[in-house]
Amino acid sequence: MTNINHFGQPVGDELANNQPRKRPERRTLEGHYCQLEPLDCDKHSESLFTAWHSIDDERDWTYFSINRPATQADCNSYISHISRLEDPLYFAVVDQRTRRAIGGVSLMRIDAVNGVAEIGWVNWSPLMKRSRFGTEAIFLLLSYLFDTLDYRRCEWKCHSLNEASNLAARRFGFQYEGTFRQALISKGLNRDTCWYSMLDHEWPAIKTAFQQWLGEENFDADGIQKQKLEAFQTADKVGY
Repeated sequence: MTNINHFGQPVGDELANNQPRKRPERRTLEGHYCQLEPLDCDKHSESLFTAWHSIDDERDWTYFSINRPATQADCNSYISHISRLEDPLYFAVVDQRTRRAIGGVSLMRIDAVNGVAEIGWVNWSPLMKRSRFGTEAIFLLLSYLFDTLDYRRCEWKCHSLNEASNLAARRFGFQYEGTFRQALISKGLNRDTCWYSMLDHEWPAIKTAFQQWLGEENFDADGIQKQKLEAFQTADKVGY
């Protein structure tokens, strides 16, 4: 029901006992297949450079505002800089089996007062493609935001022409909110930005879907999924 103020105007729902949330911290988030570690140059730069260069071209960097580090020295300089930032707060995705970093991701545009943060700089290497790592990494961040920090909203934003990122947002359970036209200039080119969000009351059902998809029983002996994540996200469960 919409609340009405003393002027007879409709206003938002009252949030009883609402308090600012804590800011995300540099901490390790443990998963079954991978873990997220606070990005560290000495610990992660060599393995990330190797992972990012496991493909000969830069197609995975097309929609980033920067290019792939060309040399190990460039990678060291880049990671040394971004690992010191508080927002974005960067994590390395580390393979639990090999203990090597195979990708990166961040929490950014952190608004602790309103309980809002964005998952951004999703930089998977080819070593993460068609694996459980990427899905579990996003699950770990969402669980950290909603379950541990009690945030109200998580955002996902991407280039309108980045089909893979748009599909990923929907696959993970984010809902499309609109497109900000001519939002940015990236590498000298126009960028329209698609906005997606997930809310705290939507998370429990989405969390269950993630857990069911990540379960060992959903994969065969070769590690191939039996059912897609979307199969566990029925309309009545996630509020579509």
